[in-house]
Parts: sequence; C-alpha cells; structure tokens
Amino acid sequence: MEDQILLGKSPQKKVYLNPRYANRHGLIAGATGTGKTVSLQVLAEGFSRLGVPVFMADVKGDLTGISQPGSPHPKIDERIEKIGIEDFSFEAFPTILWDLQGEQGHPIRTTISDMGPLLLSRLLDLNDTQEGVLNIAFRLADDEGLLLLDLDDLRTTLRYIGDNRKTFQNAYGNISSASIGAIQRRLLVLEQQGADKFFGEPALDLWDFMRTGAKGYGNINILMADQLMMAPRLYATFLLWLISELFETLPEVGDLDKPRLVFFFDEAHLLFDDAPDALIDKVEQVVKLIRSKGVGIYFITQNPLDVPDSVLGQLGNRVQHALRAFTPRDQKAVRAAAQTFRSNPELDTEKVITELGVGEALVSTLEDKGTPSIVERTLIRPPASRIGPASDSERAELLRRSPFAGRYDQEIDRISAHELLTERAEKAAREAEEAERAMEEEKKKKRLSGGSRGRQSVGEALMKSVARSIGSQVGRTLIRGILGSLFKGR
Repeated sequence: MEDQILLGKSPQKKVYLNPRYANRHGLIAGATGTGKTVSLQVLAEGFSRLGVPVFMADVKGDLTGISQPGSPHPKIDERIEKIGIEDFSFEAFPTILWDLQGEQGHPIRTTISDMGPLLLSRLLDLNDTQEGVLNIAFRLADDEGLLLLDLDDLRTTLRYIGDNRKTFQNAYGNISSASIGAIQRRLLVLEQQGADKFFGEPALDLWDFMRTGAKGYGNINILMADQLMMAPRLYATFLLWLISELFETLPEVGDLDKPRLVFFFDEAHLLFDDAPDALIDKVEQVVKLIRSKGVGIYFITQNPLDVPDSVLGQLGNRVQHALRAFTPRDQKAVRAAAQTFRSNPELDTEKVITELGVGEALVSTLEDKGTPSIVERTLIRPPASRIGPASDSERAELLRRSPFAGRYDQEIDRISAHELLTERAEKAAREAEEAERAMEEEKKKKRLSGGSRGRQSVGEALMKSVARSIGSQVGRTLIRGILGSLFKGR
C-alpha cells in the first residue's frame, strides 16, 4: 500500500490512513505523555512523502526535529521489527519555520481589511450594535479610500467616526460612542497579546503554505507557538483566520486522490474555550465545507470533550491515545470517545482506552466509500525524523536556507488610514489655530482702532472748547476796544 500512510500495526494487521479520505478531517486525542506528538509526526511525514504540504503548530517546541533525520535506538529498532517495516530509513523533511512574533521564524501577517468586519466581530465577541459600528468603519474606509492595514488604522478610523458621528449618522446610521469605546477596549486586549505584529504588511500569501521541497516532498510548515500559548485569543484569531481564508481563496476541487493541504491544530481547546456560539458556528461551517477545497484539518487535544460535538462529528479519522478516568468528567470523556468508534467485537473499547501504553492508540480511519473502519488497538510506528526539537543552530540554518528568506521578514508600513486621518486632524487643528489667531488679531485691531478714535474725539472737543473760549475772549476784547474808541471819539 505505497499510496497510503502506515500508522502502525494491530495484533491482526497493519493499519493505514487512506489519503483519498484524509480531507474528511481527523482527531488525535489522549492524556499528556501518551504519544500524541509522535502520532502527529508520523502523519505529517506520511503526507509530506506523498507531496502534500502540511501546516502544524508547535506548542511545546518539540516538532522542529522533523527537519532532521532520526537516529538509531534499541527501542526504535524493536518497534520497527514488531510492526514489520521493511523499508524503514531515517530521513529529514523539508521544513519552513513561521512565527507570529517574527522571532523564531518568518513573520505571519494579514491586514485588517483581509480579515474583514464579520470575522473580526466574531473574534472580538461584539454584539449586534457594536458589529454595526465596525461595519460602518469598514464601509467608510472604502468610501474614502482609506486602507485598513493594522490596528492603528482601525483604531484611528473608529476615533474619527466617533469625533464626527453626527456628520456620518445620516449616511451610515446611528453611531454610539459607547459601542466605539467597547470595540476599542476589545482591540486593546488583542494588542496586549501581540496582535499588533499579526496585523500588517507584507501579508502572507497562502499559496506559500502549499509548496513542495526536496524530492517532491510537501513542505512542512511549522508555526513556532510555544510563546503564543500565552496569548490564547491571538492563537484562536490566527487559526480561524487561516482556515477561513483558505476556504475563501481555494477553488472547489471535490474529492481528490490526496489532499492539497493538511492542517494540524494542536491544543485545539484554545480555539473553543469561552468561544461565543457565533464563533463555534463559523468553525463548524468551515470544517464542514473546506474539505471540498481539498484541505484536511486535524485537531490535537487531550480530551475529546474539548471539541464541540458539532465539530467532533465532522472528524472521520481518529487516533485515540490513553485517557485517564479519575474524575467524573474523565469518565464521561472515556465513554464519549469509545462511543465514537465503530465497535470491534474483540475489544472492550471503553476499557482499553484506559489501558493503552505509551505509543499505543485506538485507531479508526475512513475506508472505501468513506465508511469508518473497525477500531483497532494499534502500535504506532516510529517517525523517520528526529523525535524532539532541532537545536538553535539547526533552526538558524533552516531560516537561512528558507525559500522565503527576506520575503516576509521586513515589515512594510505604507501610508494608510492612520497616517491620512492623523494628517487631516493635524491640518484641521492648524487651520483652527490660524483662524483663532486671525480672530484675536482682528479683535486687537478693533480695540486699537476704537481707542484711537476715542482719544481723538476728546482732543478735538478740548481744542474746540479752547478755541471757543479764546474766540469769545478775543471777540469781547475787540468789541470793547472798538466801542471804547468810538465813544472816546465823541
């Protein structure tokens, strides 16, 4: 079965995953330390050999070893012999490192516009009124030719709308300052978790996740997520954006002989914990429909109950490692996991789940016509690559030799909404200041002009008074002199 992925061996037969049904999604579950990471690595290697690109989040920092060949070990040799793998050889797989923070791999960015108001509203858990205001921000940005690239652009646009909401209400509808404040606070939470580095340019070209490397193997894209786990909101934002963007971008292809791309989402509970119903509905919709785009999604989590039933029902391929049944919730998880498998008359599935050893799993995959196989207790095969992390120097070499070296590493800050609206505000402030100065100058001139006229009037009045006084005195003197002369002459 060269065209299938060998997962391991049950007491009766070898167990394979048929790549034709790999786009029907899957689940790898089990308690800590039971072998989930090895199962993930085995599947990723199998897809890569078939030329299928893989994306996976490395939340514990131990998946980068897939970029290096494994080393012989007595336990590995023993397992190879038990399973009966004849052509086993250690090998490395083409690996690309990515990091939302841009510290341990190539940065992954998208723009606010690409994310769109609908998805952003669901991620921020906005109510209908707040979502309406966010839609207004996007619509106004389109109408005024403002690019929404990063968080600064969105915040500045919202502030601009708030400052001028009376002007915009007739054109766009009611705008509440309280709603704007609520959105700004939610954006602040995202920013504190590092979203300021996720939103920007150059934006990721999703086709770069779908390339092949040496020997025609599919590239294994690893998201360095050990630090990202401290920012669960950002991690969920990224995951949902990624699968939504793929759904919107990729064309319909139906059922292929093998997937075009496979995603492994570790710590899947982070995508669903405290998530609003609208967000879970969106995930369910995308998981249900994206398989027709040739994309397979595999969730990795400790407890199957971490995944909502509506999503769990879409996961056709199951690898269930051991679960512990110490608490009522654990016991419920064991029963739930057992009931999802097609029963095997030779196995008490519920009992076996609690008895599985490290590196063992209950496996059920989709067979011909997409029907699930009978569950098998399976000894998982060892990976051909290194189990454990690559060294710092090995990761540095991966980055140096990466086909994307230099393409995404330098952030681009184009003139966008933040710069344009800030410039408008500064111009308006300057004009207002100049207008105020002009008014003050005019008032000053009027005061000076009014005082001068007042002083002139007083002077003129004084001069006229003096002139009248002088005129009267001189007139009287002249009259008296003339009359006196006349009378003397007589």
